[in-house]
Amino acid sequence: RLLTLEEHARVLRIVIPMGIEKIRITGGEATMYPHLDDLIEEIGCHGLDDVAMTTNGSQLTADRARRWKDAGLNRLTISLDSLKPDRCRRITRSKTSLDRTLSAIDIAIDAGLAPVKVNVVVIRGINDDELPDFADFARDRGVDLRLLEFMPLDAAGDWSRDTLVPADEMVAAVAARHELIEEPRDHPASTSVNYRFKDGAGGRLGIVAPVSRPFCGDCDRLRITADGGVRPCLFSHEEWSLRPLLRGGASDADVVRFIVDAAWAKQEGHGIDAADFERPQRSMHMIGG
Repeated sequence: RLLTLEEHARVLRIVIPMGIEKIRITGGEATMYPHLDDLIEEIGCHGLDDVAMTTNGSQLTADRARRWKDAGLNRLTISLDSLKPDRCRRITRSKTSLDRTLSAIDIAIDAGLAPVKVNVVVIRGINDDELPDFADFARDRGVDLRLLEFMPLDAAGDWSRDTLVPADEMVAAVAARHELIEEPRDHPASTSVNYRFKDGAGGRLGIVAPVSRPFCGDCDRLRITADGGVRPCLFSHEEWSLRPLLRGGASDADVVRFIVDAAWAKQEGHGIDAADFERPQRSMHMIGG
């Protein structure tokens, strides 16, 4: 059911002239894809200024990082759940250690895959007590650390309002230790509100708040899943599969029309606060960020 490398390459050749400025490779875990080097090289051929990838860092080596940089990858985003080793293992339910994740961040920095972004999903009662420590980490490492509100896209279905730490609370927790200055948005469609440290320390703090500060009206992202599904929104209940077109002799113009129609089918908003809100069937690990 998965698209072949050649099919991914064709989709890239079709969509980039439609106005795509940024490509992000996500997962699941993107580094497990067996043809990843070839895919990055294919993307790199198009000369985009922003080619990024999100990873948990478990498979990252210095050699791979340098190879991806040479092939056209500009930067990496690495997921981090906690700065406490035991807690990190409990959250991820894996053998990947905190040291391995921290090493991956250093490898990305050394390879010039910058600005290196570190994503932290903040969950009440799980890691929200570490908010000031995460800010210290951003300052010490000189990375863009992004604090993400917990969304109802978790595989276990544990999300509830009680587990949400809203953006204002995150900022206040960090501001109790470090004075912050809000920066202008990097791009009109940016999902992150960024802050720098008033004392001039390195690193930045970004807040991604889709629940308490919805940005649906500004979002211009389009997601294509590994099996060819076009998802206009993370919370889409419907997908439109490119696979029959790619394997059925459709022209490039047919594919363009299909993607445009799918984009126009995007719902008005994610509807998390609506009384009739229903979680999408696919959780975040199936559709990427």
